Amino acid sequence: MKTEKEKMLAGEAYIAVGRKGEELFKERQFAKELLFQFNNLPPSEIRERNEILKKLLGKTGKNFYFEPPFRCDYGYNIEIGRNFYSNYNMTVLDCASVKIGDNVMLGPNVQLYTAGHPIHHEKRNELWEYAKPIKIGNNVWIGGNTVINPDVTIGDNVVIGAGSVVTRNIPANVIAFGNPCKVYREIT
Repeated sequence: MKTEKEKMLAGEAYIAVGRKGEELFKERQFAKELLFQFNNLPPSEIRERNEILKKLLGKTGKNFYFEPPFRCDYGYNIEIGRNFYSNYNMTVLDCASVKIGDNVMLGPNVQLYTAGHPIHHEKRNELWEYAKPIKIGNNVWIGGNTVINPDVTIGDNVVIGAGSVVTRNIPANVIAFGNPCKVYREIT
């Protein structure tokens, strides 16, 4: 029989709280401890902050910078490429994989949500949830206050306008924005 963590990582329905979700609860607590350290270091201690992120995240590329505060569920499901920048208040619900390519910039208050909950209240009240991955390509700029929902892929060379809610895949080489986020035009 699979553990709740194995179910979560396989994209199956799982329970993340209570006795069934004890392993996941402990892992979230571990991430919160590291994030507390990260978010409370003096601004000058960039090297120390980056060392904490290397312990927390699944993969880090060369040259990355996160403006504190930063929040995530587990950390180990997040991979970032080279030359990554995140402005203040990045939140990642990383119950599934979050893969971010090279040369990606995120504005303030960007939120990446891999977690989802059942539509039917009976299952939701039983604390079931599920997670679907997010993938962000290379050379992407995501404007502030953008929300990216589960099971979304954003192609290479994309600009997402501020305040967007991305609910569907965005192809490469476009400018997209809105709620819901839609392609406005190709980048020429």
